[in-house]
Amino acid sequence: MKVVIFGLGYVGFTAACCIASEGHSVVGIDVSDKKVGAILEGRAPIVEPGVQEMLADGLEKGLITADTAIGDHLDGADLAIVCVGTPSAADGSHNMGFIADVSRQIALALRDEARSAPLAVAYRSTIRPGSIEELISPIFRSILGDAADSQVELVYNPEFLRESSAVKDYFEPPKIVIGTSDGQPVAAMDALNANITAPVFYVGYREAEFTKFVDNTWHAVKVAYANEIGRVCLNLGIQASKVHEIFKSDTKLNISAYYTRPGGAFGGSCLPKDVRALQYIGTDSGTSMPLVESLIRTNEAHKHRLYEYAVEGLEPGARVLLAGLAFKAATDDLRESPNVDLARKMLQAGFELDIYDPAIDAGKLVGANLGYAYSQLPMIQTLLVDKAHAEEQAAAGGYARVIAANATVKDLALPAACDLRDLGAL
Repeated sequence: MKVVIFGLGYVGFTAACCIASEGHSVVGIDVSDKKVGAILEGRAPIVEPGVQEMLADGLEKGLITADTAIGDHLDGADLAIVCVGTPSAADGSHNMGFIADVSRQIALALRDEARSAPLAVAYRSTIRPGSIEELISPIFRSILGDAADSQVELVYNPEFLRESSAVKDYFEPPKIVIGTSDGQPVAAMDALNANITAPVFYVGYREAEFTKFVDNTWHAVKVAYANEIGRVCLNLGIQASKVHEIFKSDTKLNISAYYTRPGGAFGGSCLPKDVRALQYIGTDSGTSMPLVESLIRTNEAHKHRLYEYAVEGLEPGARVLLAGLAFKAATDDLRESPNVDLARKMLQAGFELDIYDPAIDAGKLVGANLGYAYSQLPMIQTLLVDKAHAEEQAAAGGYARVIAANATVKDLALPAACDLRDLGAL
């Protein structure tokens, strides 16, 4: 293939070297005369293990060249990759000026070119979800008009390169994400990644655009959390390395996909209690723990958003069935269950509520469980309904909506036309 890369920083230059090493012809475009001159002279413009040798090999084989202007470099190209910067603006948003400018230049270069197939233009710069549809695509359409669809095929393909291991990461990525208008494969991208073994996700533009934000913020959360725990250990004379050794040994829950799927809020008898206790320990030991201190607040915000989602579009006073009251199905533990909070809010808002949870017998609740249940839902005994009643009312259209708060809903035979909202599957 012939590949044209816009932006020869860490991402763009590394990609150029790696792509050329697989036998593809690569043209790098960058506004910096100094950077382009260095590349043409065989000097890597960045310091990164492996790229200097790959550059020398690519130049020797005639597979790598560079320029400061597009000119006719897009003629006969199979793929264009955009790797220009998106630096932070004063308000924290991305400055999209370079993206807009390069998009316009590509569109202008394609305007007078007759192509037998659309040019795949893949953006790797980190951009806000919606940027392809709301900024980049309109630029191409404003210049190419109705010919845009036959001239260009827009792709969002985030990169997952780490400095100092970028070459290895290029050939051994954790995943390949390709965002397109219809979530379907693109031939040029498949050809580019033909020799790379990794899970491939073909998705819409916005899911692909959001990927880097989710990943990088999660990495930041991990670092911040580890350091907050480290500060507590330091202040209490605890050996942090041993705590970490124990923590990371648990690959069933701690280092795993568990608890990372968007869904219900956390609750139950352990998490809220222990989070509050750790917050106190931090304060008592003079340790600043902003991340841990925010956990209860963000959980409360999530519970309220779930309430809004649960009742969205319902008429005032509508009759609703809540399937699942305990924190988890098949248990009767109501302590700090987010579903109890949800039921309380719905009653306060004036909805007529039935609750189906076969594991709960209001007359058998004891201890702290009893106290919490009746302090939050004094009328709990009158709200609970059995399976027959719930199914009969649902079949007769007696409920404006059924809200699945946990897996208890699987016990019910509900009509296909039932308005069901599953809070655990956002």
